[in-house]
Amino acid sequence: MGDGLLINWEKRSAEHAKAYKAFLQRVNKNTALKLLPALSEEAYAQVDCLACANCCKNYSPRFKTPDIKRISKVLGMKEGVFIERYLNIDADGDYVLQSTPCPFLGADNCCSIYEDRPSDCRRFPYTDEDVFVKRQAITLKNTSFCPIAHVVIERLMEASK
Repeated sequence: MGDGLLINWEKRSAEHAKAYKAFLQRVNKNTALKLLPALSEEAYAQVDCLACANCCKNYSPRFKTPDIKRISKVLGMKEGVFIERYLNIDADGDYVLQSTPCPFLGADNCCSIYEDRPSDCRRFPYTDEDVFVKRQAITLKNTSFCPIAHVVIERLMEASK
């Protein structure tokens, strides 16, 4: 995979959004699931997340109960204090960050709770799992701001021709 997919990737992703949507609606999910791990690995080899951190700067993961318990313990806080200080409930009823960028993101784009980060952070951008082809709205949103998701969908489209 050449660097071509990363040149002006944001513009390309915006231009291809409709094609991505149509592709995700028709792609053979089983075939895609077989290809995703290798495509994801290739994309991660090309993209330095620490040089980007768009996800941490602009969006919030969901904080599920186990995440809240684990992180508040690591931070030495009561769960209620952690929730009050950092989280809100969104329209879907999920706990999310009160503000962006993420308060645990350092100036060096490193996460101060990386080993204990929420499950959504650990799994993001879902390029090696069924979420990528089954939850199309999430994938389409992710391709707009995550270069890894962009590269994976472009390569998946190429491989599926």
